[in-house]
Amino acid sequence: MGFHTFDAEGADRLERPAVRYRWVSAEELIGPFAADAFGVLADLGSGTGFYTDDVAEHAETVYGVDVQSEMHGYYREKGVPDNVDLVASDVSDLPFADGDLDGAFSTMTYHEFASPEAIDEIARVLRSDGRLVVFDWSADGDGEHGPPVDERFSVSDARDALAEAGFDVERAETRTETFALVARAP
Repeated sequence: MGFHTFDAEGADRLERPAVRYRWVSAEELIGPFAADAFGVLADLGSGTGFYTDDVAEHAETVYGVDVQSEMHGYYREKGVPDNVDLVASDVSDLPFADGDLDGAFSTMTYHEFASPEAIDEIARVLRSDGRLVVFDWSADGDGEHGPPVDERFSVSDARDALAEAGFDVERAETRTETFALVARAP
C-alpha cells in the first residue's frame, strides 16, 4: 500500500482547476490555517505548485517540498511566487530544524510518503500545536480517479498513523473518492 509517486512527465495534468478543485477546493485547504494566521508552512509533495499558489497568497512563507526536481522545474517555468521556496527533499528527511514550521499540508500526496518515519519527521519540524492538513485519495474510493486503490490509505489508517506519532486529530472524514484530515502536532 502507498508510496506511488506521480510521473513528472504528466505534470501538466496537475494544472487543471476543474479536475483538481473537484476533489479539494482552495477554501477547504486554506480554512484550517486561517485561525493560526498562516505563518511558515510546507506543502509536502508540492508538485507543480497548484495548491502551493493558493496557500501562498495567505502565508508568510511556503516551502514547496517535492522529491522530484522535475516538478520544481515545471513550477519555475510557470512562475513561483516570491514567498515560496522550493525544497528538493523526501518527506522522511526534511531539511528544517525542530519546530521550524507553523503548519504543513499535503494534497493528494500522502499515499506517496506515508510511513512512520515520514510522519515522525513531520511532527519534528512542526512547532508544538502546529497544524497538519491532509487531503488524499481514499482506499474506500472506487479507483476511477487517482492512483490504484491498493496504493491508497483509508482515513482510519491515516488517522491512526498520525495519532501513533502523537498528533491530535481534530477532523477525519471520508469523502467521495478522497479523505480529509486535520491534526495538531504534539
